Amino acid sequence: MHLPENIKCVIFDMDGVIIDSEEIHKKAYYETFKSIGVHVSDNLYKTLTGSSTINAFQKLVAHFKLNICPEKLVISKRKRYVELFENDPTLHLVKGVEDFIQLCYKKGFTLILASSSAMVNINRVFNRFDLNKYFTAKISGADLTASKPHPEIFEKAAILGNTPKENCIIIEDSDNGVQAANDANIFVVGYQNPMAEDQTLENADAIINDFNTLKSFL
Repeated sequence: MHLPENIKCVIFDMDGVIIDSEEIHKKAYYETFKSIGVHVSDNLYKTLTGSSTINAFQKLVAHFKLNICPEKLVISKRKRYVELFENDPTLHLVKGVEDFIQLCYKKGFTLILASSSAMVNINRVFNRFDLNKYFTAKISGADLTASKPHPEIFEKAAILGNTPKENCIIIEDSDNGVQAANDANIFVVGYQNPMAEDQTLENADAIINDFNTLKSFL
């Protein structure tokens, strides 16, 4: 594996990269789908992974031709997620990622969080696991006009990191996120989270399944 030379900024996705929350998100989504009486196939759900919640429900409302406001579905899903988040004592950081974050910080890299999650969920994770001190900025895709796979979030992340794109790397675990990184022309490392086996990461510039592997290349 070859990383870009002279890395100065590392841009992280959150769900599935920093925190093992993909299963909680999936449960919250499927409880919401059940509440409105729609069956979402595994293939359809796969296309939603990495998108913001509003973007995901806009797609579903259009797909099923539902007469339901997507914003109401977002509120329902988030309530379910918060309940699961706050009542799941087993929720944990991805193995090895905290050591990797600390190493990047010690090396003087600028760390940026670029997640499709709502800022309230980002802050909930960062406060619970005491991560704020390492990061220069956090961006929520929910606050942007476009969602992954659109590159807007990573374009903004590089700007907030005050770093040329060629000196940045992105760490992602979803195909939508990898596509966004590709279209932003930023080197992307695909992290193979075992909880996201349906994501191929085939267009990533490098693929890892262990953060210790990535540490050895810094």
